[in-house]
Amino acid sequence: MLKTKSVPIASIYVPLQRRDTLDPEKVQRLAADVLDNGQEFPMVREDGARLILVEGLHRLEACRALGETTILAYLVQARRH
Repeated sequence: MLKTKSVPIASIYVPLQRRDTLDPEKVQRLAADVLDNGQEFPMVREDGARLILVEGLHRLEACRALGETTILAYLVQARRH
């Protein structure tokens, strides 16, 4: 079972590869969906003191666009190599 945690949006690091996939139109559609149906949780992993986005860039940005400062996120464990 995945554990959820309320985290400040500003504390989530978004890797460059993820930022390059941002679609502003999708963010707007998701923001409207969040207002109508509630938030789906992005996935983050802990890396020392910071959180790194694993999945859910558009959900994260939709909540930011709605003025949210915190978000509920699923905490996942990084694969060990």
